[in-house]
Amino acid sequence: MTGKKMNIFNTVKVAFEIIHIKTGMNPVEVLVRAVENSAPNEDTTRIVYGGTVYHVSVDVAPIRRVDLALRFIADGVKEATFSNPKPIEEHLAEHLIRAQNNDSDAPSVKKKNELERIAQASR
Repeated sequence: MTGKKMNIFNTVKVAFEIIHIKTGMNPVEVLVRAVENSAPNEDTTRIVYGGTVYHVSVDVAPIRRVDLALRFIADGVKEATFSNPKPIEEHLAEHLIRAQNNDSDAPSVKKKNELERIAQASR
């Protein structure tokens, strides 16, 4: 493997080593818990009724929950590394640890809470 895929593979590998050193836990377990805590339960969808657009709260399918959680985590790490001298591996490890602890300062957990708050308001 060469190129971008190998770079990302090595980045995740180093981040997992950092997670293991900092927490002493299995990094895959930390990743799974971070995804669980970053996955939204509710979302909104648009319904057009008589020319008027309504936002209606709906439950999120399980695979979409995982997809959204991974997107929230990736976007949070991307924002954190932008114009920051700290390596991406450290940002990824810190973000996964904070999301695993359900810390509201973690961008992925914050995004999930915001999405669920909007869905709850549109019930």
